Amino acid sequence: MAITAAQVKELREMTGAGMMDAKKALVETDGDMEAAVDWLRTKGLAKAAKKAGRTAAEGLVAVEVNGGTGVAVEVNSETDFVAKNGDFQAMVGGIAKAALTVNDVEALKTADVDGKTVNDLITDKIATIGENMSLRRMAKVEGDVVASYVHNAATAGMGQIGVLVALKGGTEEFGKQVAMHVAAANPQALNEADLDPAVVEKEKQIQIDIAKESGKPDAVIEKMIVGRMKKYMAEITLVNQQFALDTDKTVQQAAEDNGAEIVGFVRMQVGEGIEKEKEDFAAEVAKAAQG
Repeated sequence: MAITAAQVKELREMTGAGMMDAKKALVETDGDMEAAVDWLRTKGLAKAAKKAGRTAAEGLVAVEVNGGTGVAVEVNSETDFVAKNGDFQAMVGGIAKAALTVNDVEALKTADVDGKTVNDLITDKIATIGENMSLRRMAKVEGDVVASYVHNAATAGMGQIGVLVALKGGTEEFGKQVAMHVAAANPQALNEADLDPAVVEKEKQIQIDIAKESGKPDAVIEKMIVGRMKKYMAEITLVNQQFALDTDKTVQQAAEDNGAEIVGFVRMQVGEGIEKEKEDFAAEVAKAAQG
């Protein structure tokens, strides 16, 4: 009998199996949905659905650069052990290359990697490796020069922290120096213009309240606020930070000395912002025993 796209979609949602596996199961069972579920289970291809509720906060960040374009992607897993798995690393590398061809993470999920969508590729890998995984995010920068740096690399081009720096002018060598600085200093924005005005205003109000507690005259307080906000900007904006490789200069000054303008950067760290589940050791062992 003819298998419809709607049947394949329903089976995929029920089992978490890949598209081609779901279609094959329906073909093998003449479209019988329950029998198709059993077929997938016997082949070990319905595991993904059981894993989907688990927190995936480990994994890898991968960076890929092609000419004046650079991308960073984060693919999560449940344990850092999986990040050392060669199959997982190969999948993440393929996803990073595919990210060069799209502009956002939603488009990346449906992008092609070796004849499968990224979503299907991840679903298949969940079934193979046995852990929940997810494509969490991607970011892209463009410039005359794009340099990358990976901190705590698990293999070439991927690790715990991935950084991209885009320059107008300058050299890849200088771009990599800035990328290493970004990895260490973790700036929140390129410059003051890129900061959320509400965040800046909130910090300014905090500093005003602190200064008023000193009991000093308003004229003195105004000068104090100017100085404190300048220090705040020097701490959180890339161009105003002290350059890690030459602390006598700001990053902006170092860029000018190297004939470069920094036009963008990305710093992506595995698991940042994800609330991890906490379990005692006995509970962890019991879950592992249940599969």
